[in-house]
Amino acid sequence: MSEPTILLLAHADGSRVVTSFKQQPLNDADPFTDGRQVAWSGTDGVSAGIVDAGKILNIEDFPHTEVIVVHTGHVTLKTQEQTLELAVGASAVIGRGTALRIEAQAGTQWAFCAMTTEAPKPDLTWLDPLATLSPSAAPEQQILIGPTPQCRSRNAFEDATTEMRVGVWDSTPYERHGRAHKLNELMYLIEGTVTLLAPDGSSVTVGTGDSVFVPQGAQCAWKSTRYVRKVYAVK
Repeated sequence: MSEPTILLLAHADGSRVVTSFKQQPLNDADPFTDGRQVAWSGTDGVSAGIVDAGKILNIEDFPHTEVIVVHTGHVTLKTQEQTLELAVGASAVIGRGTALRIEAQAGTQWAFCAMTTEAPKPDLTWLDPLATLSPSAAPEQQILIGPTPQCRSRNAFEDATTEMRVGVWDSTPYERHGRAHKLNELMYLIEGTVTLLAPDGSSVTVGTGDSVFVPQGAQCAWKSTRYVRKVYAVK
C-alpha cells in the first residue's frame, strides 16, 4: 500500500487530474471489471477512484458497499422497491447485497468510495444535497487558526458493522493546522472551495463539483474562505 496522501479524483469540468489510477476490479464479483480505475486501496477494505460505465447490468447480489458521485452522463439504479435517477452531481449509496439493475448511459463516469464487507446491507440511499442539517462538532480548538466555525451535518446512510457513514455536511469558513486524517473520507463539494495542504507545502484546491479522497492517516491541513457544503463518506 502506498503512503496515504490527498487524492483528487475528478474535476467538475472534466479536466485531467494528476492522480494516478490503476485499472483493477475490487474483487472477483465486481461488475465493473473493465471500467474500475482505483486510486486508493487500503488494507482496511476501503477503496476509492473512478468508474467508467456505459452499459446495462442486472446484479443479483452487489458484492460490496459503494458510494457513487456522478461526474458525467446519467445513471439509473433500480430495485423492486425504488428507482434512482442520477444526473451529473447526484450521489447515492449501493448497499452490499442489493439486487438491482444499473443503466448507465455511454460515457458515464462516477467517483466512488467502496467498502468490502461480508455483512449484507441491501438498499439504495439517495443523498439529498439540500438535506436539513443539524449542528455538529467543530474541529478541535488546538488545531484551529482563527475563529471556531459553525458546522452542521446529517447522516443519510450508516452501517454499524463497518462504521461507514455517508451524508451531507456544511461549515462556515475556517482554517486549521495539518494533522493525520482520522478516517478515510470521500468528499464531493456541493458548494464552495477548500484548499487541502500537505506537509511538503503542496496543496490541492477542491472546488464546487470536484471529488477528492483523503485516506486515513494522510497529513492534511484545511483552509476555506467561504461557506462549504459537501457530501461525505467516512470509514
